[in-house]
Amino acid sequence: MKIQHTISPAAAPLKIRDILQGLRGLAKPEECRNNIEQELKDYFNVKHVFLVSSGKAALTIILQALKSLSHIKRQVLIPSYTCFSVPSAIVKAGLDVALCDIDAGHYDYNYQLLHDAVNIDTLCVLSGNLFGIPSDVSRIVDICKGKGIYVVEDAAQAMGCKYKDRMIGTIADVGFYSLGRGKSITCGSGGIIVTNSDGIASAITNIYRQLDEPQFREDMGELLQAILLAIFIRPSLYWFPAGLPFLKLGETFFYRDFPVKRLSGMKAGMLRNWKKRLEEYDKKRKENASYYCSALKPLILSEMTAANASLRLPVIANSREMRDKIISCLSKRGLGVSRMYPTPISMIEEIRGNFTGKTYPAAQMLSDRLFTLPIHPLVTEREIRTICEYLCETAASAELICGRNHRVVMRVSKS
Repeated sequence: MKIQHTISPAAAPLKIRDILQGLRGLAKPEECRNNIEQELKDYFNVKHVFLVSSGKAALTIILQALKSLSHIKRQVLIPSYTCFSVPSAIVKAGLDVALCDIDAGHYDYNYQLLHDAVNIDTLCVLSGNLFGIPSDVSRIVDICKGKGIYVVEDAAQAMGCKYKDRMIGTIADVGFYSLGRGKSITCGSGGIIVTNSDGIASAITNIYRQLDEPQFREDMGELLQAILLAIFIRPSLYWFPAGLPFLKLGETFFYRDFPVKRLSGMKAGMLRNWKKRLEEYDKKRKENASYYCSALKPLILSEMTAANASLRLPVIANSREMRDKIISCLSKRGLGVSRMYPTPISMIEEIRGNFTGKTYPAAQMLSDRLFTLPIHPLVTEREIRTICEYLCETAASAELICGRNHRVVMRVSKS
């Protein structure tokens, strides 16, 4: 364990006053939930909102609802490179994972492949929106139109982001957001389901009514976790949890099981100022992403913009060895540069037998070569400048691709 200023790869800071609002939620859970639900309806311009225990729980409930409406179809089609929580939720819902490879330059589906990937057994297709970079959801809807296939927006990493002036998560049949500790905003953990479909909302309501409330001891445990998160997410203290191997921070897991419950009143209370926090943090992420663009401008050979807020700025090195060298060197300096998901979904041990003989080369390339730069509100301009200086001075020739239409080609000297 090394005591030093250490940046988390992603963060949505919780303030002590947010946690104190959680105590109010303990006293009036239903009132707090109802207030937040109405605020979310107004902000996202949707008819139906459900607050649940996690993003995984939100997706599980959505899939169970769609399964009840379809009865026959069982396949859920998802990108070959995405968060492992997505297939976890599919399996939890009693459905089958189906994959389509992606376009690594856009972090979205390869749409030529997507046309062929949907079939008569496809229940729904999930949009990706990885890092908050919008998927072409209109194109997904067009592919699914007339085939009895639902479109679910995985907006776990894209709360507050827009696609063609519309909020991601509200465009297709149903969408969900995550309130986990590394997402756009957080209350420790939680999930939000949004839809304008009365039929889907009715099916979700049937499930939601049967969900348990978190018990008081669970609330107390999560309140303690929220307090620790608010304290130790700060760069001056993050070295401590980052240095504890048993916490497994930054590791990716396929969850064999997880709770599916309502969001606690305590956590709903912590969301009292959610809109202000969301807009403030997204603004800061955009500013930080723009600073990276500006700092790297002398080395940019094609135009790069930072039009979309995202949780991290994704970058692709020209080799796995280069990626690992960059991460190793910058991690030792506590600069929050990190890899993302370690394998394609097809290589997850618990489900890999379903994909024997199938390959997903774009997903494999991202698994091998992708790393991310921190852009959250706790990163300073000085730290961003240090990261950029390192990339320019010590990385060997590397190609860096940063989001949809955010392409940077860098050629720099060896250390």
